[in-house]
Amino acid sequence: MQEVMNVQRQRLKLLALIAVFALPMVVAWVMLQWRIGIPQQHTAHGELAPAVPTLAEWPLEERLASLDGGDWIVAFDCSRDCSAQADRWWRMHRALGREAPRVSRLRIGGSQDALPGETVAQWREPPEWQQAGRVWLLDPQGRVVLSYAHDVAQRDVFEDLGHLLKRNPDPRAVTELDAERG
Repeated sequence: MQEVMNVQRQRLKLLALIAVFALPMVVAWVMLQWRIGIPQQHTAHGELAPAVPTLAEWPLEERLASLDGGDWIVAFDCSRDCSAQADRWWRMHRALGREAPRVSRLRIGGSQDALPGETVAQWREPPEWQQAGRVWLLDPQGRVVLSYAHDVAQRDVFEDLGHLLKRNPDPRAVTELDAERG
């Protein structure tokens, strides 16, 4: 009798061990099949813009050598309410803190002087993909990563940019560390 109880206890232990490893797999499969508990929210607030060409192909009046430094770029069209737009993106740039040197701002349009850390350019001719007040995030190679409407919340762009900077380490810092070690 004692032996039968011992065998049953051992079987229960084995079944419990199998359940510990198999149950998460079954739960994951059920979640995937019936879309239960899977978040539906977007990770980025902006829109992907594959139709927008690289910065070098933008129809700007002059080539912007100051933006070839490997920085991420916040480019914005300043054809409406320019002073408020420029101030808005300047404040967001300042809020980046220690990551701010990795980002440059490009204001396209407007007639007032550039704010600190801002490059000003003018459209030669407005391209078909340009919209008044539009904001674009560009990677260090000049490719548009995300595009935003004119009424985007500053916090949304800040969060997306912070996420991109976190996920993409500064290659200049890596080469400096390699130089110090070598």
